[in-house]
Amino acid sequence: MKILQVNAGALTQFELLDFLKSRGASTDPKTRFIAPIAPSEFQVYDYLVQKAASNQTRESIKEFLKKCEKFDLAKAEKLNVIDIRPSSVVEIDPIIEDCEKRMGSDVVDELVDMVTQIFPPVQKPDQEAGVEN
Repeated sequence: MKILQVNAGALTQFELLDFLKSRGASTDPKTRFIAPIAPSEFQVYDYLVQKAASNQTRESIKEFLKKCEKFDLAKAEKLNVIDIRPSSVVEIDPIIEDCEKRMGSDVVDELVDMVTQIFPPVQKPDQEAGVEN
């Protein structure tokens, strides 16, 4: 892999998770000894596997970025929405600066609906196995 441009921009958690997977990161304890990844990178990988990034796709992110153009969000706001995946107005308000002034409540509701439709719900590892708390 060749670095084309240093510090080209911020990454979403999905992009970072995808990068770590491409370097050989996994939850399999056997591969942790042979993969050329630092222990700190494995810690980041283990964290991201439990977050929303684990079940996102490039297509869903592209779809979100295309559909959110009408909301006039800053790049950092888009990244935070992708990473946090807010499912209510209460969760989206701290992500978007001056949310109510810039958008109005109807537009914020529309944005929240769009996020919940495009991105699948976050599943914790316990939920995937059918284990209830």
